[in-house]
Amino acid sequence: MPGIFWVVPAGGVIAIIFAILMARDVLKRSPGTPKMEEVGAMIFEGAWAFLKRQYSTIGWLAIVVAIVVGVLVGLLGGHRGIEGITATGIAWRTAIAFIAGALCSGISGFIGMIIAVKTNARCAYAAHSSLREAVNVALRGGAVPGFLVVALSLLGVAAIYVAYGGANSPDIAPHLIVGFGFGASFVALFAQLGGGIYTKAADMGADLVGKVEAGIPEDDPRNAAVIADLVGDNVGDCAGRGADLFESTAAENIGAMILGITIYALTGQIYWILFPLVIRAFGIFASIIGILSVRVRGKENPMNALNRGYYVAIVLSVIGMFFTVRYMLDSYWLFGAGVIGIIASVAIVFITQYYTESRYKPVQNLVEASSTGSATNIVNGLSLGFASTLPTALTIGIALLLAYWMGTMTGLPGAGAFGTAVATMGMLMTCPFILSEDTFGPIADNAQGINEMAMGDSLNDEARQISNGLDAVGNTTKALTKGYAMVSAGLAAFLLFQAYLDRVAFLRDMEEFAIVNLARIEVFVGALLAVVLVFLFSSWAIKSVSGAASKIILEVRRQFKEHPKIMTGEERPDYARAVDITARAAIRGMIAPGLLPVLGPIVIGVLFNLVATYDAAMAVAAILMVGTIAGIMVAAFMNNGGGAWDNAKKHIEDGALGGKGSEAHKAAVVGDTVGDPLKDTVGPSLHVVVKLLATVTLVMCPLFI
Repeated sequence: MPGIFWVVPAGGVIAIIFAILMARDVLKRSPGTPKMEEVGAMIFEGAWAFLKRQYSTIGWLAIVVAIVVGVLVGLLGGHRGIEGITATGIAWRTAIAFIAGALCSGISGFIGMIIAVKTNARCAYAAHSSLREAVNVALRGGAVPGFLVVALSLLGVAAIYVAYGGANSPDIAPHLIVGFGFGASFVALFAQLGGGIYTKAADMGADLVGKVEAGIPEDDPRNAAVIADLVGDNVGDCAGRGADLFESTAAENIGAMILGITIYALTGQIYWILFPLVIRAFGIFASIIGILSVRVRGKENPMNALNRGYYVAIVLSVIGMFFTVRYMLDSYWLFGAGVIGIIASVAIVFITQYYTESRYKPVQNLVEASSTGSATNIVNGLSLGFASTLPTALTIGIALLLAYWMGTMTGLPGAGAFGTAVATMGMLMTCPFILSEDTFGPIADNAQGINEMAMGDSLNDEARQISNGLDAVGNTTKALTKGYAMVSAGLAAFLLFQAYLDRVAFLRDMEEFAIVNLARIEVFVGALLAVVLVFLFSSWAIKSVSGAASKIILEVRRQFKEHPKIMTGEERPDYARAVDITARAAIRGMIAPGLLPVLGPIVIGVLFNLVATYDAAMAVAAILMVGTIAGIMVAAFMNNGGGAWDNAKKHIEDGALGGKGSEAHKAAVVGDTVGDPLKDTVGPSLHVVVKLLATVTLVMCPLFI
């Protein structure tokens, strides 16, 4: 391996050390009053119980799928191009890579949840000191899973690449490790989907029965669903998103390495294959400095401080991109492609803020629509979500066109597609910072809830204002991460699509497989079914949320009816029962929609392959591309529409249109409830679905040959 490769393990180790230092800094702080500790302990207990149950189910599913995948890949043809490796060798390597990816993805989810829960009470207590202290605790707590997840992804891909012969056969190893990305995507989908069903079922139950029916405040301790709601923030936004971004970085890394093989074959330079790993290591260094640069000035909006830190990380990423590309690839054009990816990440931050923050016109219009009832609120929110797809599509499309053009300007065969890979890697350089911001969101949300539950009416105005402000900022950072994950999926779409075409050519022993003919009937039908798959997945996921929410609503109503002393504060609600009901419903609800994108492309491809006149590999290519496009656009609609509904409600709660309890507030609560499963269950899960389509087709490619 060339000397620069050792930047990769060094970057991973430094990320782990930084995460440990951040964890020590957070955990040495006071967890607050005994009541705060008690509430924090209940949240931890509920989150831990759910994750153990969820990951036990996912674990068994992963083992079964690993065995099936290994057997199918080993028994089927299509590996004639891999010389010196038997069918059995292919089978066990694929199965082990799948298990390794699944295990690392699962660990990423657990890390995100544990650290966030331990930070929640400390952030709540810090809000009684100052805004700056509360922001520091929340961001540094978020940085722990943010950097550990990225380190696990980087070290995992590098380790399995070396273990599978990357040093001696650099052009073969990337094809052998695609199972790692499949395993990571498989676990990430179920983690994100199950956590999303849990969190939104609990949230809907708490809001509809508590706020609308009983007329009690958010996070009121009299609401039996309030602990389940706070637990949901952790299992959905922390554990789910941690697994999501782990698989994003892993799968896109492997896809970029596969694209580098074409240029490696011409130049003999291994740098083209190793570049995706090395550039992400430099992204870790840039993100560390960016996190340490966040400083809140007085009583300013914390989002301004977070943005300044992000800009520092961006500038350092551009510098890192320049020197890495010049040293490894020796091309100013590819540096330009990398900068395009970085600019795309900045653009999506502004687009998401524009459509979801209350200081901008779209949300302000949504607030005004609430004054005439829930129907106009919902209709306006739908319009806003649909409108947000245009700038999202333009950002992805322009970035891909420019990156591809810059790649072709190098004059190397295959460099156009590799240019899009460099752009994707450029965008992922700031992934540790973005994931830190994402975990900041549920930490701030839980901190506000803990303060309300533990302090109630005795919470002083300044601490309440700080908590509410952090919660609003947390909603924005969560929306930003969803936008980031969505656009990274969009940039990676062409990368992974091209990787699939290269893999088909590799397995068919062809020089090139570059044409997907839309005039072929099987290709058209494959594209049609891909769109159906996205909508059917969304339908099943929303139905699962609705079913789980109905159960928790009935339980909260039952407790209010059978135990009237709960409302007077003389009797404590049965939080544990509400948590258990939500957990069981979420586990059952995640199975069917989770298996759909795994089995769908395989079944369709195998059926087409039974007809001699059909090109099954071409039909599956249509499923991959069109399914990705549909998934990204539907996710953009859901993420931005749901985020706008949420912040419109919070803006009214801050005093607009009569504040809490007003008719406008009731309308906004209904709109927010409609948006909840869209922005926190289906939208984030679709990010994983579009990448799972790519990893499934890459691994199961022999079935379609």
